[in-house]
Amino acid sequence: MADLRIKICGITQPEQAIAITQLQERDRLNQLRQVSALGFICVEKSPRYIAPERIGDIVDALKQDAPRLPQRIGVFAKASLEQIQTTVEQGQLSGVQLHGDESLEFCQQVRQRLAKMDRSDVELIKAIRVRDAEALDAAQAFATVVDTLLLDAYHPQILGGTGHTLDWAMLQAFAPGCPWLLAGGLKPGNIATALETLNPAGIDLSSGVEHAPGDKDIEAVQQLLHNIAATGPSSTAPN
Repeated sequence: MADLRIKICGITQPEQAIAITQLQERDRLNQLRQVSALGFICVEKSPRYIAPERIGDIVDALKQDAPRLPQRIGVFAKASLEQIQTTVEQGQLSGVQLHGDESLEFCQQVRQRLAKMDRSDVELIKAIRVRDAEALDAAQAFATVVDTLLLDAYHPQILGGTGHTLDWAMLQAFAPGCPWLLAGGLKPGNIATALETLNPAGIDLSSGVEHAPGDKDIEAVQQLLHNIAATGPSSTAPN
């Protein structure tokens, strides 16, 4: 678990993005792990939506004031290739997360578009909303065409940030052949149990560390990092 990725999603405010990236530097005594990725919701109907140019503004602020530049993941659902390309460029993204019902073919098309942009370095993440074991079986197929999988809780109307947890016991044998991130209802109070139960490559939190959609609770993020540090040795691996 030394290289556990920690992704805080639903970022909308530059000062909060900077504060989150400064937490490890500000509390070295407790050997906090670092937040390695920030997520930006690029779905207009979401209460956490942020426009591509605003993402770019936040990245510029991070370059100027943050101790390091974290990974920047744009979260899309039912997006066109043109929208994804524009957001990658304007938002200075290092990753694209597909969080809708995208097909294998569409994932391959995103790969091809990124290659044409000379951005083959951009990480491609496919989110799977897990309702039952069949969803996990379907997830296996994506492992050959994306870099990373993300498992989130299923909700019939809401794509993410629901606060609902997954059936962790159902995931214990999940081994897709590529790195995978655990999402869905994670928060400071249950993160230790989650990591004792499962061994994901990383975790993704949104509603579990915020006051309201898009308004992050910096103290909750710090408590999260404290609780993760308490589960094992601190990671000092660079991004």
